[in-house]
Amino acid sequence: MTTYLDLKMPDPVFNRFARFIQTTCGIKMPHTKKIMLESRLKKRLRSLNLSSFEEYEDLVFGRGGQHDEVDLMIDAVTTNKTDFFREPEHFEFLRESALQELLDYYGWGIRKPVRVWSAGCSTGEEAYALAMVLNEFAEQTAGYRYTVLGTDISASVLETARRGVYQERLIDPVPDQLKRKYFMRSRDRDLGLVRVVPELRSNVNYRRLNLVERDFKLDGTFEILFCRNVLIYFEKKTQDVLLNKLFDHLQSGGYLFLGHSETLHNFDLPFRQVRPMVYRRQD
Repeated sequence: MTTYLDLKMPDPVFNRFARFIQTTCGIKMPHTKKIMLESRLKKRLRSLNLSSFEEYEDLVFGRGGQHDEVDLMIDAVTTNKTDFFREPEHFEFLRESALQELLDYYGWGIRKPVRVWSAGCSTGEEAYALAMVLNEFAEQTAGYRYTVLGTDISASVLETARRGVYQERLIDPVPDQLKRKYFMRSRDRDLGLVRVVPELRSNVNYRRLNLVERDFKLDGTFEILFCRNVLIYFEKKTQDVLLNKLFDHLQSGGYLFLGHSETLHNFDLPFRQVRPMVYRRQD
C-alpha cells in the first residue's frame, strides 16, 4: 500500500508542472508553492492509485493521457474561494448608485438587458449574489431586464454553481429577507442544505472559460464585470494582457470590480476609479 504522507515531489517534476500550469492557466507557481502543489496533487495520486509523482508526470504528459487528466489536475490546483456578498460594499454600490445611474444615463436594463459577468465565479456564490441585487432592482423598475454569466476554469466548481445547492451555513452573509426569498430548504432538515430558487437560477448562466485563452468566444460586451481576487494569481505580463481583454469586453461607461488587494495602478488603460476597487471604462 502506498503511503502518501512523506511522498515528495522531485524538483525537476515540480518545475515541469509549474511551467505547464503557468502557461496553461496563467497561475504563478514559484518554488515557494511546491508544498502546496504536492499536497493538492497527492489527491490525484490517491485517486489514480499511483505511487510517485513521476508516475503522475508520465500520465499527464505522456501520449494519450494528458487530455483527460489535465482538467482534473487544474481542478485540483486552482484556488476556489468565494462567499455570498463577499466585499459587501461592492454590492451596496450597485444597489444604491450604479444600476440607477446606468439606467438613467444609458437606458440599460430597459433599452436592452444589463449583462453582468462574474469572471472566476468559483462555486457560484458571487454570481447568485449579483442576481439577487439585480432582481431586487428589477422588481422596483418596470420592464427592467438582466442576465448574469459566471465563468471559471474549473469544471467541477461550475457543476456546483449550476446546481445552486449549498450548506445552509454558507448563506449566513445573505440578508434575512433575501434568504427567505431566494433559497429553499431541503425537506430533510438534517442535511442542512439550501438551494437557490429556480426563478433566480434561470437568470444565471455558467460556462467554462480560461482567462488566459486568446479568444474568450463571448458575444458582445458587458455593462458590469466582476473579476475579483483573480489578478493576484497572475504575473504582471499576464495581468496586463487579461486587463486589456476585459476592457474590450466591457461596454463603454460600464463598471469593472476588482478584489480588495488589486489595483489598476501602473496599467495604461482608460479606466477611471470611482470607488475603492471599482473602475469605470471611459473612452
